[in-house]
Amino acid sequence: MINLNSVIFNGMDITKIDVQIQLSAGFAKPEFNIIGLADRAVKESAERIRNALAALNLSLPAKKLTVNLSPADIEKSGSHFDLPILCGILCAMGVLPENEISKYVIIGEIGLDGAVVRTGGVLAASVWANDNGLGIICPGVQGSEARWAGHTNILAPNHVLDLINHFKGAQILPLPSIENPSVEINKVGDLSEVHGQEAAKRALEIAAAGGHAMLMVGPPGSGKTMLASRLPTILPEMTAKEILETSIIYSIAGKLDNQSLISNRPFRSVHHTASAVALAGGGADARPGEISLAHNGVLFLDELPEFNRATLEILRQPMESGKIVISRAKRNSTYPAHFQLIAAMNPCPCGHLGNAALSCSRAPRCAEAYQNKISGPLLDRIDLHVDVDAVNPWEMNNSKDTVVETSAQIRERVVAARNRQIQRQGYVNALLDGADMDKYVVLNDELTNFLNTAAEKMGMSARGYNRIKRIARTIADLRGDDNIIMSDLAEALSYRPINRGKYGVKH
Repeated sequence: MINLNSVIFNGMDITKIDVQIQLSAGFAKPEFNIIGLADRAVKESAERIRNALAALNLSLPAKKLTVNLSPADIEKSGSHFDLPILCGILCAMGVLPENEISKYVIIGEIGLDGAVVRTGGVLAASVWANDNGLGIICPGVQGSEARWAGHTNILAPNHVLDLINHFKGAQILPLPSIENPSVEINKVGDLSEVHGQEAAKRALEIAAAGGHAMLMVGPPGSGKTMLASRLPTILPEMTAKEILETSIIYSIAGKLDNQSLISNRPFRSVHHTASAVALAGGGADARPGEISLAHNGVLFLDELPEFNRATLEILRQPMESGKIVISRAKRNSTYPAHFQLIAAMNPCPCGHLGNAALSCSRAPRCAEAYQNKISGPLLDRIDLHVDVDAVNPWEMNNSKDTVVETSAQIRERVVAARNRQIQRQGYVNALLDGADMDKYVVLNDELTNFLNTAAEKMGMSARGYNRIKRIARTIADLRGDDNIIMSDLAEALSYRPINRGKYGVKH
């Protein structure tokens, strides 16, 4: 019996799979059976492998071929089992040496011509193999992806024949090079290009500094999407740990197409027609969704009330816990989900509530029904609520005397504030809670009385109360001060009004 190594992905967790090959004599013609709770994609590998062998001028012997994927009680999915199964068959036929092949984790899809085709999860598998003292065999086009794990024992063939020739000594597969050190996924402009909207820019700076969620409400064309798309330009650079963690998620999702790591903070803009599975993740193999793809970055939801309400409610749990659990009948997959939610919406269906010249005849009744599509508990989890007014035509062209800050200038303040938070508590202010909240957000008697009075008049929940304290802490950090003062608290309260200003209705 031949026993080789492969893996399956259960969220961010990896489970080793033994690919066992057994040839049994006494049969008139070849039989090919795959067992071990394999799904359809795995079962179909039999036909791909038959054709790949034919391309190598080989054929299955007149024996019963049994492929067992162990442990048998774990569901196996994905086409990445093609290559380990084929390697096991070639070992059983004496073409490849089992004692050498068994020192590797093998992952890859096989084309009908024997080509080794791209598959998802190579980076994650390479990290796991390196941690467990094994080499990795993966598709040639993903060799550099495997290298980003710090692995050096890598074989990356473009064709099965390359692998055979390597072990027979006819050629040497070179160690893949590391190319394309970054992926430019945030090709956006600069905040200096946004005319007017100084209040919204200030709120965006606070959101960036503390990692806070933010909702912008305003008429069409006021610049909500433009502001959101430029948030990544003022966020701090990703740490090495964040880069690797985010890249592993993209690897499992099969989205590392440029053979390189995700070194820029993700900005995921989700259309309002997205399903619950698209947002949360799922499917037969429990792939990560937009929530996890935005990990360590930004999740932007435009036209928030247009989303299905049940879909939006999925956001509540990961916004609090920083992870999402995808439950299936036979397994639960957990993915990290530390994302920064930025949402935008019109105040009503026509978008011109408050403008007597443009609003429809149903205003303001239509606004209440429109905004009530978003649940109160979800709104309560959004730290900053910002009214974005239409831009005055006179502000569309900045005069030569007008000083407009660039993203780089704002980013300096954001980075300084973030550094204060990391040095003080080890994480951003948006995550402050419990004992750390009492320790790092200290209000004197005057400030406490002021906040208590405001919270009572505004009908604020306990969650909203704590979010005000977090925002005030971030505003003080932007000033470079350890102490929160009255202006910090007053500004924080301005971002959580009783209703949503002139655009809103009370929830």
